[in-house]
Amino acid sequence: MLALTPVLTVSYEVKSAFLFLSILEFTVGVLANAFIFLVNFWDVVRRQPLSNCDLILLSLSLTRLFLHGLLFLDAIQLTYFQRMKDPLSLSYQTIIMLWMVTNQVGLWLTTCLSLLYCSKIARFSHSLLFCLASWVSRKVPQMLLGAVLFSSICTALCLGDFFSRPGFTFTTMLFVNNTEFNLQIAKLNFYYSFIFCTLGSIPPFLFFLVSSGVLIISLGRHMRTMRAKTKDSRDPSLEAHIRALRSLVSFLCLYVVSFCAALISVPLLMLWHNKIGVMICVGILAACPSIHAAILISGNAKLRRAVETILLWVQNSLKVGADHKADPRTPDLC
Repeated sequence: MLALTPVLTVSYEVKSAFLFLSILEFTVGVLANAFIFLVNFWDVVRRQPLSNCDLILLSLSLTRLFLHGLLFLDAIQLTYFQRMKDPLSLSYQTIIMLWMVTNQVGLWLTTCLSLLYCSKIARFSHSLLFCLASWVSRKVPQMLLGAVLFSSICTALCLGDFFSRPGFTFTTMLFVNNTEFNLQIAKLNFYYSFIFCTLGSIPPFLFFLVSSGVLIISLGRHMRTMRAKTKDSRDPSLEAHIRALRSLVSFLCLYVVSFCAALISVPLLMLWHNKIGVMICVGILAACPSIHAAILISGNAKLRRAVETILLWVQNSLKVGADHKADPRTPDLC
């Protein structure tokens, strides 16, 4: 069996570096997802209709804002309050479980985005698949509602199962006066809750893989068709395929990395008591949604235009400030 050296405590320098990295990741993640949320919410304020893609991005950015808040709380709890030699506190376990169910909601929303890309961009030769794609593109609000409903049911089941277990552990402690045995029971309860909550991510992940696979097949067929007919590299359909696949493949890679980090963090935390390893896993978990938010911004035309508008405004403001400093005799109109 793999044996790791327990790291029950870490130095002040390591804690400071981890906290600085957590603050940086929290800031970047909140700014990126708040930008996505505000750009789309501004259209709601102006009573402009949101496209199906914008509606999904609005919901996804709001979910990830809450996710980043949970991960930042996890970092603070891990840095200052949770010691490796102690059993996991109820507050720390609660943060982990809330992160899992929030991450599952984000997975469902990204699956809806994948299904939308597949229905809008992929080209189907079979009439049944074409009708199914048309139905999906029309039913995005209902899909979002179904995703939220299913996620709410999974959340209720996970949290209900999780919060019912401390009572079982407490009852066990009354009848068995064995501290080590009680600690092992508490660990098994948390493992059970972790695995039980993970099972809810299987259906959306399978839907995501299928829709992404269909999009990849459609891209391959389209590239063969274009190669046979024309040499034009500025094909709008090809560019749409590539932008959609860049977003989906990046999410797949980042989700697998974050899932592995979450999976590894549990034995690091409860079996090997390696605090530095847990800190690295938490850092990876916080970085993945921030990176995907940046990729979504770069692949969305409306969000890119908003970024360009902000950068142009900043550039003009800096230019006006520099001109004012260069010629202080310029009258101030205010």
